[in-house]
Amino acid sequence: MDKRTSSTQLKLRHLSFRLLQVYVQVVRLGNISAAARALHLTQPTVSLQLKKLADVLGEPLLESRDGRMLPTLIGNELYRAACDTLSRFEDFDVFMQQAKGGSVGHINIGIVTTAKYVLPRILGAFYRQFPQVKVTLNIGNRAHVLGRFERQEDDLYLFSHPPSGDNVLSARIIKNPLQLIAPKDHWAVGREQVSFNDLKNERFIVREPGSATRLMFESWCSGQGITLGDTMQIESNEAIRLSVASGLGLSVISAHTLQEGREKPATLPVTGFPLESNWYLVGRKDRRLPYAAMQLVDFMAAHLAECIEPEWVAADISELAMHFNQAPQTRS
Repeated sequence: MDKRTSSTQLKLRHLSFRLLQVYVQVVRLGNISAAARALHLTQPTVSLQLKKLADVLGEPLLESRDGRMLPTLIGNELYRAACDTLSRFEDFDVFMQQAKGGSVGHINIGIVTTAKYVLPRILGAFYRQFPQVKVTLNIGNRAHVLGRFERQEDDLYLFSHPPSGDNVLSARIIKNPLQLIAPKDHWAVGREQVSFNDLKNERFIVREPGSATRLMFESWCSGQGITLGDTMQIESNEAIRLSVASGLGLSVISAHTLQEGREKPATLPVTGFPLESNWYLVGRKDRRLPYAAMQLVDFMAAHLAECIEPEWVAADISELAMHFNQAPQTRS
């Protein structure tokens, strides 16, 4: 590399935004005194800045003609470069303000399988208000999403059984009752009340191990001293709903999943059902929550009842944003 080229590069490192701002203003106004007034500086200060800029570049940048300060050949090219640089950083400043306001950015959300039936309705309304915020959904059963939580792979999570620990930040947002369903021609359909003991010997279709729905159902059975005899495992809520409607057995499933699809199994009035469950919005106290993610939290707190049926909304939703805002986190 030529020594002169290397020397110029070293000098360019001494350029500052203030030097460029002063130079651009002088070229635009053609007068040092006018530029000083516009920048709220003294005339000697502006003159000193111009001299420093010329010394850094080692070339004359301005010349006086007809009472105006006009750029030289090199000065004109510097003016164009300075305008481009300052303009780009003005754009960056606007972006920073938008990012801090949560109106741009990206959110990663890990959600349990059943939540996929309701969260898109919330995100659709959120997107209409904040179209520049992008969201990635990572869907799986509780065990899968719990693994993502432990590896800190997402910003927010939706669990029906949130993890425990000092680093867990959770707030109940949506009711998720678990209903016991049967084929429409099942003998118990139409009864006012049915005992689970009358059903325990029938085939039950259950989710895979690691599913929160299965975990809760098995926990309830254990608490009742009930052991199921005939079970069939299916990993998909859609397949379970279709299987029950087709007569393959009974199942316990989130009430939200019953609103989807053409297959409409019957809900049985079994004592102890529906099982009370909720979805919790979960974050990590030891992970920075992006501004866009906090915007989504605020949006849920204010508009959740407009996105889904109000009866599904947890009573303490109004405390959601305050709960997350009080977390000892540094925003990113």
